[in-house]
Amino acid sequence: MAATLQGKRIAFLAADGVEEVEYTKPREAVENAGARVELVSLKPGSIQSFNHLDRSNQYPVDVTTKEADVGAYDALVLPGGVANPDFLRTDPEAVRFVRSFFDAGKPVGVICHGPWTLVEADVVRGRRLTSWPSLRTDLTNAGATWVDEAVVTDHGLVSSRKPGDLLAFCSKIVEEFAEGKH
Repeated sequence: MAATLQGKRIAFLAADGVEEVEYTKPREAVENAGARVELVSLKPGSIQSFNHLDRSNQYPVDVTTKEADVGAYDALVLPGGVANPDFLRTDPEAVRFVRSFFDAGKPVGVICHGPWTLVEADVVRGRRLTSWPSLRTDLTNAGATWVDEAVVTDHGLVSSRKPGDLLAFCSKIVEEFAEGKH
């Protein structure tokens, strides 16, 4: 797995309230596989991560959604946390950024509450995915088929439920990102 993503550039889209382990573990996995990672967010500076409901570390933002060029990236990761996707889904530039990955057929990884942004981008209709259980109704109402599984892959979209699924999620995003466009 050491160089399977060599030469690939992966965007991580996150805002304040991101669940730290859902940002750090997938980032570590794709970097260990050789990818270059950039943190994309709503504003310059840094984002505040959380460990469940407790503040954790801050992470520097590389580029804002307004400045980010989807064409420069090979894949996208949307970590969870309750506040993070809620901030993202209310920002038109973030929603546009996410939708553009789907329009281009590029692989996307999403975990926990992250699919809220996918719902807003209107990209889950007809897809099979999983999430934190409280998103089931939102995803179903948006046209997705929700399942309770550790990791689900649907034409380049990799989804997982929670931090306990990170081993499976990380392994699967590296595999899907290595495959490229779907």
